[in-house]
Formats: sequence, C-alpha cells, structure tokens
Amino acid sequence: RQQKWKSSVSTEAKMPPCDFVPEQYKSYPYEHMQKIRERNIAPSLRMYYKKPLLLHQGHMQWLFDYEGQRYLDLFAGIVTVSVGHCHPKVTMATQKQLARLWHTTNIYMHPSIQEYAEKLTSLFPDPLKVVYLTNSGSEANDLAMFMARLYTRNFDIISFRGSYHGGSPYTLGLTSIGPYKHGVANGFGCSTTMLPDVFRGPWGGSHCRDSPVQTVRKCSCSEGVCHANNQYIEQFKDTLNTSVPKTIAGFIAEPIQGVNGAVQYPRSFLKEAYQLVRERGGVCISDEVQAGFGRTGSHFWGFQTHDVVPDIVTLAKGIGNGFPMAAVVTTKEIASSLARNLHFNTFGGSPLACVVGAAVLDAIEEDGLQKNSEDVGTYMLLELAKLRDKFEIVGDVRGKGLMIGVEMVTDKDSCHPLPDEEISQIWEDCKDMGVLIGRGGLYGQTFRIKPPMCITKKDVDFTVEVFHTALQRHMERAA
Repeated sequence: RQQKWKSSVSTEAKMPPCDFVPEQYKSYPYEHMQKIRERNIAPSLRMYYKKPLLLHQGHMQWLFDYEGQRYLDLFAGIVTVSVGHCHPKVTMATQKQLARLWHTTNIYMHPSIQEYAEKLTSLFPDPLKVVYLTNSGSEANDLAMFMARLYTRNFDIISFRGSYHGGSPYTLGLTSIGPYKHGVANGFGCSTTMLPDVFRGPWGGSHCRDSPVQTVRKCSCSEGVCHANNQYIEQFKDTLNTSVPKTIAGFIAEPIQGVNGAVQYPRSFLKEAYQLVRERGGVCISDEVQAGFGRTGSHFWGFQTHDVVPDIVTLAKGIGNGFPMAAVVTTKEIASSLARNLHFNTFGGSPLACVVGAAVLDAIEEDGLQKNSEDVGTYMLLELAKLRDKFEIVGDVRGKGLMIGVEMVTDKDSCHPLPDEEISQIWEDCKDMGVLIGRGGLYGQTFRIKPPMCITKKDVDFTVEVFHTALQRHMERAA
C-alpha cells in the first residue's frame, strides 16, 4: 500500500509561457480509452507512468493532454520530433502534398524522391551519395546488415553491448539490451564487444569524452594520451581475435548510444575501431537514428564528431519529425550489391515521405536548430552538472548538444544503479510538475533528455528547477 506522503518541498518553477491554445478534446472519456487499450491493443506496447498520459495535441516543444494540461516534452516521442510538434512549415508542405499525390511507389518517377535524394545526400561527405529509403530505423539497420553481407561476401557483424539497433528478428542480433531479447533464435552471425563506457565501464577518466561535462573519475593521462581508450581498443581486438572469423562483414555503432542512456566513448575509439574493422574486410556502419540531423550541435551527423567517414549510415526518427520514414545512405559500390537481384520497398520514398523529409531539412536550416542544439544543449548539460555536484544520487551527466543522459546511482563510490521505485518516483514527480523525460540504461537508471531541437534556455531553467525539486523531495523521502 502506498503511503500518503506530503512534501514540504514546494516548487517555485514557473512553466515558460506559450500563446498556443489547443482545441477542445472531443473523443472518448479517459476510462473508456483505458478499457479499449486493455482489450484491443497489444500488451507489449507498454506505456509510461502509473496513470498514462492521454495526449491530444502538440505544438513545437509542448504537448497538451485531454484536459488541456500543458507539458514540456523533453523526450520528443523517443527522439523523433526533431523540429517541433506540428511544425507549421512541415505541416503545410505535408498538407499540400496530401492533396496532390500520396503514393505511386518506385516503379515510376515522381518529383519529390529525386529532389529529396539530392538534398539529403548533399549533406554527406563523399562517397556517401546513394540513398535507399525505408519506413523505420529497424528496417534501415536490417537493410544495412544485408548490404554489408552482400557487399563483403562475409557474414559476421560486431556491435557494442548496450546498443539498440532495432527489434526485427535480424537486428535483434545487434541489439544488446536484455529486456529486448526474446527466447527465439535470432542474430546468427552477430557478436557483441565490450562497451567503452567511461562512466560505468572498467576504465575511464576526467577528459575521455567529447562532452562539456566529464565523469567524476580521476585521470592521470597526459595531453593526447587516453589510457581508457587504449584498454577498450585492446578489448575490441580481443573480440576480433576470438569471436569472429578473420574476415568480417562489418561493425555497427551509434555515435552516442541512445536507448542505453546517452553513453559516450573515448574520443578516438571509433576512429581506431573503424581501422581495425576495415583491415578485416568489414564495412563500418553508423547508426544515426538518434544522433543525426544536428542533434549533437557541433556537427550535422554524429559520426562527424568522431572524425570518421562510415561506409553505411542509417537514419530514422528525426528524419521525418514523427512521420514514419527512414533511410540508408551509402556508396554507389555498396548500394550496387543489392541490385544484383530484386529488392523492393513499397512505401519507402513515397511522395508524401519525401516532401516531409525535405521540409524537415529546410526547417532545421531556417530555424537554426543545429546551432540551437549546441547552445541550449551545452547550457543544459552545465546546469545539470551543478545538480550532479550537489546530489550524491546523480552519478553522471553526459552527452552533446540535445542528446543528454543523467545516470542515477545509490552513491558515487559504488555507482550502483538507483533502485527502480526511487527513480520512478523522481520521474513521476517531474511529470506532475509538467516535464516529460525518457528513461534508458540497462537497469532503467538513466534519465534521457532528447527534446525537440527548438527548446529554449528558459525551458532549460524550468526543467532544471523541476528536476532539482524532484531530487530534494527524494532526499526528504529517503530521510
């Protein structure tokens, strides 16, 4: 039985103003919606919060529930709403195309697929100039695996432990987070390697990662030397020497791990790993499903922050601001390996998807969202770091741009994950004060902050104040 608990900590946090007025909600009552959910929607589609939100309308960084209650959305539909909910430019372009042409499939040309392919690939360095359009990130990663195997004529693919690359039977072999694994055969030819996590892993220091905020671990490395990186590279070599044949199909990694809670690697790790993979005949795949489209701030693509050029790049989520679309960008040679036989996608690159994708790229540029990610994201990271220094249970603050993780621990010495019920209470408190954040990590111990890239510094001030209040309430409960 839950105790009725009244906090003496009140919040002064005032939600920034918003002049948008949502329409009145006119669908079924909340209880009826819950009944339909229980009866007709697959139970594996789980919901957040003890009393799940019934959301009705969105505007930029704001969401409104059925009662008109407003929330600051800092999870963006799992890192998907890149430019803002119902962004006027994207909405208008979509409406115009809806009235013109929805679907012809790729057996005919229509203007938007060529226009979009040119626009998208212009943002990539040579030789990444060929795109294959799909509908979801799982599908894009599935296809990237397929291409890697066809092109190299090898089979084995390596991924990091803690990675998420999709839930299809093929990609589940790459995904390395226990709760996503089902007890059926999957992922034949997939090997995982040690995650170079400089906070939770065996090695790490105080200037390993490309982030405004470093771990609190001590470090004696001199300039240009990273002991942790060298140790993790040795582990990677160990995987190459023990778990796979002497030639491999490839290696896939997110520039910053998403589902695992914005985990970052030592700065030069990917560069060295890519070289080792290519020596084995493999291709390097960058999964940009969460880190792409300017979210890291300093660069448009996450791989650019590691100073590498992959052979295959997979895109989804933010590519369509919530419209179901995804893409694989690669070289002409690798793409050609798929053309030896038929490989077809009915909906990939539809007239509608391509118009949405182009409008999203325009909005990112016109609204200056990459720069905003850098400025507002850096500000948020530094403000959250102050809370890490103040509260023993805030173990790590990390990330880059607007891809941020806050890892919760019992104490900074042991780094044991904070128990689920304690994290859940902090999370629920934030929601009750009007801030929606995600959760991730192997134990659900990391808060994931990956908002629409249009948020402001005022939104950050509000968020930090709310989070501060929630942490103080937790300390009071614990006492």
